[in-house]
Amino acid sequence: MARTVEEDGILKQLERECTNVLEGSRTLRDTLRDYKDPSSLRAKLKQIEHHGDEIVHGIFETVNRTFITPFDREDLVGLASGLDSILDMMYASALRMDLYKVHQSTKPMLELSDVIHSSVGELQSAFQLIGDPMRIDAVEARTVEVNRLENVADDMMNTGVAELFESRDPVEILKLKEIYEKLEEATDYCEDVADILSDIVAKTR
Repeated sequence: MARTVEEDGILKQLERECTNVLEGSRTLRDTLRDYKDPSSLRAKLKQIEHHGDEIVHGIFETVNRTFITPFDREDLVGLASGLDSILDMMYASALRMDLYKVHQSTKPMLELSDVIHSSVGELQSAFQLIGDPMRIDAVEARTVEVNRLENVADDMMNTGVAELFESRDPVEILKLKEIYEKLEEATDYCEDVADILSDIVAKTR
């Protein structure tokens, strides 16, 4: 059955928001590789987050006014909210780097930012395919990879936190531990979005 303009609009808006989240993850990853100014990273991610808020608001409005949606309304809302939360966690990490005056990136910060970017890249691929019934298996493969990456991020955070406690500076431990946790939480939300996509795949088989 052919989709209406409104139905296609919802999927296109979700893909657009995922592209925006990918831009946020790329900004986080690339800035941390040559990290000098925490306030600059915070400002860049705040701008991307604000743009994301506008897109998500538009998605909610489209869902509310569309009589027939391509997937269950709660799934569409969950996808939009999940993408928004990924950006929120990236910004929360950058905010703490700025507030806590963290002027040098650490190995766990770099590693976690790589995993976030890879996870969002997999989600973007899934969103580009989700509207095509012939590519359902490819969507599922992306969701499986996102789940694997979330497990990798868990291990990275745990290792990073354990290494922190070898430090003699308790204040530094608390600062970095909180940043690591926020970065890892971004991958949790990536997994949440992947799980919803997986549910959608199951419903369409």
